[in-house]
Amino acid sequence: MDESSFILGVDLDGVVGDFYGAMRRIASEWLNKPIEQLTPEVSFELNEWGIAEYGGYEKLHRFAVTQRNLFRDMQPLQDAPAVLRKLSMHGIRIRIITHRLYLKYVHKTSITQTVDWLDSWDIPYWDICFMKDKGAVGAHVYIDDSPVNVVQLRKHGCRTIVFTNSTNRRLPGPRADSWHEVECLVLNAKEEWTTGTLDLFGASDYNLL
Repeated sequence: MDESSFILGVDLDGVVGDFYGAMRRIASEWLNKPIEQLTPEVSFELNEWGIAEYGGYEKLHRFAVTQRNLFRDMQPLQDAPAVLRKLSMHGIRIRIITHRLYLKYVHKTSITQTVDWLDSWDIPYWDICFMKDKGAVGAHVYIDDSPVNVVQLRKHGCRTIVFTNSTNRRLPGPRADSWHEVECLVLNAKEEWTTGTLDLFGASDYNLL
């Protein structure tokens, strides 16, 4: 970890980008169902939409990326780009950490779409890491929405903010329901880091499930 600057580890899907909103629109087409029939209150693998009989999540995800440019065309969540610009101006090193390469044979497409999307929305970042084990790359504070990622990060003593959506409401805080709340939490953490009072949020502090 670079000890000369405060590092914020940022997940993309469901945190910066409106992943579930974009997938809902694409799934409506893929399933040939009116979008109103697809609940926005989903769990992590979107089983509520009945995708199993059509091939399951992996096939939907592959269609979304390769045929509908999911990672290039999704909208950002409200205020996310603007708040990230503000945090960057406070000297915070933004490290994008995303697990978008888990599908075989579409890595180039996923990477290209991701970089194009970040640039098109003027989202600042110093580093971008495509990897599953997010704690391995190091950050002072992480923000993520995946229940699996949050639990794993906290088990390894990583201070992790939950970005609220329907997939993670059972997880304990600290959490943010908006990007303005993210801004406050991150700036407070940076102040604690500057003064040497930053504590890690580890598994021992929470009933993770």
